[in-house]
Amino acid sequence: MFSGRLKTLKAYVPGEQPQDRRYIKLNTNESPYPPSPLVGTALREFEYKRLRLYPDPRAKRLREKVAQVCGVETDQVFVANGSDEALSFCFYAFFDAARGKVLFPEFTYSFYPVYCNFYDLPYEKVSLGEGYVVEVEPFLRTDSCGIIFANPNAPTGISLPLERMESLLCRYPQENAVIVDEAYVDFGAESALGLLNAHRNLVVIRTFSKSMSLAGLRLGFVIAHSSLIEALFTVKDSFNSYPVDTLTQMIGEIALSDESYYRAMREKIVLTRERFSQRLQEMGWLVLPSKANFVFATKKGIAGLHVYQTLREKGILVRHFDMKGIEDFVRITIGTDEDMETLLDAIKSSL
Repeated sequence: MFSGRLKTLKAYVPGEQPQDRRYIKLNTNESPYPPSPLVGTALREFEYKRLRLYPDPRAKRLREKVAQVCGVETDQVFVANGSDEALSFCFYAFFDAARGKVLFPEFTYSFYPVYCNFYDLPYEKVSLGEGYVVEVEPFLRTDSCGIIFANPNAPTGISLPLERMESLLCRYPQENAVIVDEAYVDFGAESALGLLNAHRNLVVIRTFSKSMSLAGLRLGFVIAHSSLIEALFTVKDSFNSYPVDTLTQMIGEIALSDESYYRAMREKIVLTRERFSQRLQEMGWLVLPSKANFVFATKKGIAGLHVYQTLREKGILVRHFDMKGIEDFVRITIGTDEDMETLLDAIKSSL
């Protein structure tokens, strides 16, 4: 009954969403704050009869708004059901096993190897430098078909400066795609968007899930040269011609219209991140320098799994990765100030 392909799949494991009790959820990098009030107003006023019609398959109005906000042309924008779907389409469209391996950092978003396995793409994990920093030089390979990395990286939270991204693009073969996953860029990292005009092989992916408080909406987008965007439309229309629904397109457009609200929310999260990191360091923890809405932390002599289990028993969820090299770290999403105080108290009393 089942295909041979299915037997070889190794699925991505998302952060847990338990239902057994109420937790302080600091394990999936969701925003602690609600979406713009404009979103609530739009939902209350939405004419439900519109749902009898199919959505715009090219999401023209939403793409126009993304283009306006990001300073690009509409034909440089593609939207999808979350950045994960955008990533999937990019892996299919731009990476080719006949040209070599896909390269990505040793410790990064764990969906990258899943997509490689799904599309039968060979890949290689590139070791990080000292301090878990992404180094450019090891990616300058002739046996690769493309590169993908998150900036800031996940789960470390460390960002790659713009000049180093530009150095990579200038020296890497222009016929191979370089995909920069900017899911967390709004929390203090430098964006690669300014490099698009000079590098037609650059692909930037973003999401509404993190800084725009819309993880439950499932909306992401790609910005790249228009020829690459048309390739993504070809992939989409060969898979599902209507992936982004009417409500999602409308809410995405409205959210992009309330920059002042989201800027204030981002600033609150960054301030909380810096205060929390400082407090954790004062308690003897190593906290990697984060430009994301989470921190990656460890304390000498305490196993990461023990930290995760202890906090879970106290009703606080953080993320633990059972991977050699980072097994003693936990990734902690930045919540409200009250959330982080509760977490600090739990760490003091139990760890």
